[in-house]
Amino acid sequence: MNQTLDTILQLKQQLQKSVIGQEHMVETLLVSLLTNGNVLLEGLPGTAKTRSIKALSQALSVDLGRVQFTPDLLPSDVTGTEIYQDIDGKPTLTFQQGPVFNNLLLADEINRSPAKVQAALLEAMEERQITVAGKTYKLPELFMVLATQNPVEQEGTYPLPEAQMDRFMMKINLDYPKFADEAKIIKLVRGEEKPVTEKVVPIDPQCIFDARTQIQDIHCSDAVLDYMVAIVIATREPENYSESPLAKWVSVGSSPRASIALDKCARSMAWLNGKDFVDPDDVRQVVHGVLRHRLILSYDALADGISADQVIDEILKQVAVA
Repeated sequence: MNQTLDTILQLKQQLQKSVIGQEHMVETLLVSLLTNGNVLLEGLPGTAKTRSIKALSQALSVDLGRVQFTPDLLPSDVTGTEIYQDIDGKPTLTFQQGPVFNNLLLADEINRSPAKVQAALLEAMEERQITVAGKTYKLPELFMVLATQNPVEQEGTYPLPEAQMDRFMMKINLDYPKFADEAKIIKLVRGEEKPVTEKVVPIDPQCIFDARTQIQDIHCSDAVLDYMVAIVIATREPENYSESPLAKWVSVGSSPRASIALDKCARSMAWLNGKDFVDPDDVRQVVHGVLRHRLILSYDALADGISADQVIDEILKQVAVA
């Protein structure tokens, strides 16, 4: 019996109670958290993007920082800044931490701020530290950036550069809930308007670190590893599949960071599925979230309305399991 896995599955159940109709998002959030990665959530308004992040922080009882990205935001509004304070009658320069110094950081509508502000998050996302005025400050050991963006309102936005998109472990696309789920959402909100009588016991965040240790021991055979590499290489060399329209659809493929992310996420998914080895099904469960934001589609693909998910579906059809 794996107590750590049971605890993580309990966390999953808690999130699914708060976020209805978005089971895939809950699963992807957990996989990204277990791989020490960051997540980009893209969906229409009201699809529980912010709610899911708040539910995660409450379930783990960890600190949540929130930044509403706007065109006039400054990098120091995210990272913090040095200020003068009068201490014992002496003016002293001290560092005032920004909202990034929390366990979870919600970067709401991240594409509404210019590149200079977006870039302020790069060091935090990749190296888990912030450098201000030549000094480096470590972020909490449990740290995760959860960024959101709206796919329809593009006026007054600043698209994320490819370098920053690559820093996100996974990207989640959210749709509106189905008929039955919509009714459940209404009932859930009704219940939340009443006084809380049942106290929910938070999950110990230590379980995340214990799970990461166990995931390192998940076995991945050379055949499955070759399968993952072949999928990523197919995004770079689509012309190798002459009978497929891939070469027409893909302009720029994925970097080696995609291969690393695919391996980490597949092992985490296998662990969540209660296995001690990775099989191709685990890879297919996570491949869309790992690759959809790491592909640059051609003009022909965009003109024909081909999405990144459709390109990945075609890659999975073309790439055989070794």
